[in-house]
Amino acid sequence: MTEARDKPPIDHAFTGDRRGGAADPTYAGALSFMRRRYAKDVSGCDLVIWGVPFDLAVTNRPGARFGPQAIRRASAIFDGDPQYPSGIDPFSHLSAVDYGDCALPRGDLQGCAKAIEMEADRILASGAHLITLGGDHFVTLPLLRAHVARHGKLALIQFDAHQDSWDDGAGAIGHGSFVLEAVREGLIDAERSIQIGIRTVAPRDCGIAIIDAYQAHELGVAGVAQRIRERVGEGAAYLTFDIDALDPSVAPGTGTPVSGGFSAHQALRILWALRDLDIRGMDVVEVSPPYDHADITAIVASTIVQHHIQALALKKAG
Repeated sequence: MTEARDKPPIDHAFTGDRRGGAADPTYAGALSFMRRRYAKDVSGCDLVIWGVPFDLAVTNRPGARFGPQAIRRASAIFDGDPQYPSGIDPFSHLSAVDYGDCALPRGDLQGCAKAIEMEADRILASGAHLITLGGDHFVTLPLLRAHVARHGKLALIQFDAHQDSWDDGAGAIGHGSFVLEAVREGLIDAERSIQIGIRTVAPRDCGIAIIDAYQAHELGVAGVAQRIRERVGEGAAYLTFDIDALDPSVAPGTGTPVSGGFSAHQALRILWALRDLDIRGMDVVEVSPPYDHADITAIVASTIVQHHIQALALKKAG
């Protein structure tokens, strides 16, 4: 028997390549996202996943800096088998790596914003699609700056309980003001942008369409997806998913929970219905593991990313 057969497949995050599923035991092995190989060299990659462990812009409960770790850990449930609902191994079509986490300068908030933007810019320069594990929702602003520098002004598809359009002052570091700042900077095409699941009130909508939670429940999955399609059209978009778009019964591990949100299956079905939109990048933010129970928030966050990866793989497969 060869040495390879003597040893069980494990630690794919260090020993595997950029393609193909992993066979690590769910309970063991190095915890990259979906067991992708850790790498800083992203040349030739179709997809790069990384973490931004930043939560210094929250207005309520902290802890989202631990979100990337928790989401990676939860993603271990997705082993090397074909993935639901596509039925394919997405990494048979996508060359993908886990880039690790963004290095952030402690004590320098503006420096953190710049570090996120500059590192994202370097990754995007490779031509790879970038998925970000947050982190609080402020991180979407420097991510948008990097994506828009490469792709031009983008429509914003935002799943959230909050509009994040509060005025904290130009240049402020706040997770509740990133949308207003992005509009001020001309990053968002407001006429094609839409917020879904809103169930709080902010003083301005910035010209962005809103499907609030009650409307979303009335419309149902198909109706919400259709509204998003009509708004965004065929142009390029950025997808940001604040985990508090989900009801706290589904996602308690978040900093600013608001009752009345989506169930996991509603959100996932809406996302799957949008799988052919021209989404140039995405993030999942505001997962705060200290308030989670049995990893249920991290599990649904990792599933949201897994669905997006499947959508990318289906496009790549043609």
